Amino acid sequence: MASNPLLAEFLSGSRRALAKLISAVENDGALARTLLDELYAKVGHAYRLGITGPPGAGKSTLVDQLAKTIRATGKTVGIIAVDPTSPFTGGALLGDRVRMTDISTDPGVFIRSMATRGSLGGLSQKAQDAADVLDVFGKDFVIFETVGVGQSELDVVEAADTVVVILVPESGDSVQAMKAGLMEIADIFVLNKADRDGAQRAVHELEAILHLRPAAPWNPPVSATVASHGKGIEEVWKRIQEHRDFLLQDNRLVAKRKQRLEKKIRELVSRRLKQEFWDEEARRLLSQSLDNFQNEKLSPYRVVDELMEKFKTSLQQRMEN
Repeated sequence: MASNPLLAEFLSGSRRALAKLISAVENDGALARTLLDELYAKVGHAYRLGITGPPGAGKSTLVDQLAKTIRATGKTVGIIAVDPTSPFTGGALLGDRVRMTDISTDPGVFIRSMATRGSLGGLSQKAQDAADVLDVFGKDFVIFETVGVGQSELDVVEAADTVVVILVPESGDSVQAMKAGLMEIADIFVLNKADRDGAQRAVHELEAILHLRPAAPWNPPVSATVASHGKGIEEVWKRIQEHRDFLLQDNRLVAKRKQRLEKKIRELVSRRLKQEFWDEEARRLLSQSLDNFQNEKLSPYRVVDELMEKFKTSLQQRMEN
């Protein structure tokens, strides 16, 4: 029996409650932590896909086509489209949801646009929690689509079981992929807009670069697509299933998810400690120290030591009480 009316409604299969619960997760209140804690025992069913690549590569179109392909197998899909944050409202610009018109009315698909909200990783810190919510709701696949690509986007790896990197045939794209670190994170490469000039050459270049990598248990394949016409999507879906089968061997998927969980716990601990550390007394001590910097030539390291001592004393007092 669910302890919260929203949770009870959610567990009954209400899409309205699903949307409300994800909103609560985005707002990061005490209610969200309580609900996520209650739900977590049911997490682990959904397979998670990360779709990333440079702006204009056709990520949203490919996600749209891929979701339709998955739906044709009878499986359900949740999509978290991480949009750039509006500089005016702080909310997502919702561009991806607008573009996914073909699947937006499918009851087996749930699309949620989330704002990056200044997250350095491009993928909102709350996207993983939203994926957990979609997982418990019963979605078989959860697809993350990131804003763009680069060092700040690589946290998609921490959220996905399979990472698909989409490139286009433009000159130098494969070299840029190497610079961005995508060769390390990609499980599958997709050369989209393959009807453009130079597409075949770009595929060969990418394959040649991949052959220079040290031998590994899994070598990322390269698929060519024209997502706007639905061409090549079945092959991408086949590659995803092959990678999932690979991860299911020798407990690789279990190990990957364990590593992801460890990183999440570390991040949660860091965030909680930061919140508890900067209480009113710590802020006052810092302000006082800053005022004395010029007069007393205080070292910032000494200030840190004082702040840490204050924090330890505060913890000790709480334990004794």
